[in-house]
Amino acid sequence: MDSLFKRNAGKIDRIVRIIVGAILIGNVFTGLQTPIGWLGVILVVTGLFGTCPAYSILGINTKSLGEKVGLK
Repeated sequence: MDSLFKRNAGKIDRIVRIIVGAILIGNVFTGLQTPIGWLGVILVVTGLFGTCPAYSILGINTKSLGEKVGLK
């Protein structure tokens, strides 16, 4: 279970998740009033924490080599 919550999202991945998530959440208030906002919440949370449980299950890690060894 511990490996499910290890940081596996790289810096660029995290930034994109937060931006896209914020846009999806914003759309709920401006017109697109569907449950798609919940996807935005998930993207923002995983972007802030740098952990994606789906990536853990699939064995994906988007961190750069520098991030993996602690240089960035």
